[in-house]
Amino acid sequence: MTLATDDFFKALADPTRLRVLMLLAHEGELCVCELTHALAEIQPKISRHLGLLRTASLVLDRRQGQWIYYRLNPKLPAWMAQVLEQTAQANRKVEPFLTDLRKLRSMANRPDKACCA
Repeated sequence: MTLATDDFFKALADPTRLRVLMLLAHEGELCVCELTHALAEIQPKISRHLGLLRTASLVLDRRQGQWIYYRLNPKLPAWMAQVLEQTAQANRKVEPFLTDLRKLRSMANRPDKACCA
């Protein structure tokens, strides 16, 4: 992977992208509907940021039926993965990350229950 250090930190500098990455670090894999619910943002905005993160090779996606799931790229350099993991752990009880996690975990119709249908 050849993601430059400055590109990595530019990706983290946007609040929406940072919140998405923190949720992915905590949950492993999420679909767009879960992210829109947790962040209280519209689908086009979340999808645009996910596209930027995918282009930067920070996240990978997979399609399952009509759903697209995103996860952190497992081939990130170790230091990048460590920055994301430590940031997620250190901020899990800090706003807005705490509210994002609470909203996600209280979501009634998660993907296994056809939330995106």
